[in-house]
Amino acid sequence: MVKRIVANIKTDDLSKANQFYQDILELDVLMDHGWIKTLGNDEEAKVQISFAEQGGNGTEVPDLSIEVDNVDEIYDKMKNAGFEITYELTNEEWGVRRFFVKDPFQKLINILSHQ
Repeated sequence: MVKRIVANIKTDDLSKANQFYQDILELDVLMDHGWIKTLGNDEEAKVQISFAEQGGNGTEVPDLSIEVDNVDEIYDKMKNAGFEITYELTNEEWGVRRFFVKDPFQKLINILSHQ
C-alpha cells in the first residue's frame, strides 16, 4: 500500500523555494540536509496522482496542484510578489476556484480551493 507520494524538483539553489513555498504557502521545513530540503505541514491528506491530457478548460497540464483554504489571499500574495500568473483566478464548473502560477523553478503550479 502506498503511504505517500513526494514531489521532487531539481534545483541548484534550494533557497529559491523560500518565498514561494515557505513565506506565501506557509509550508514548514520538515527536513534540510543541505543538498535536499523537504517542506510540508502536519495535515493528513489522501495519496493522489493525476494523469491528464490537458489542465481543464484547454489549459496546459500543471506540474503540481496545491489545494489551499484561502485561494484569493494566496493569489494576491503571488501577484504582489511578482510571480507569473499564467491562468487568472477562475471559478471552474467542476467546483474549484483556481489559478496557475510559475514557481521559482519554472514549474506550473495549479493553486486551488474547492467551492
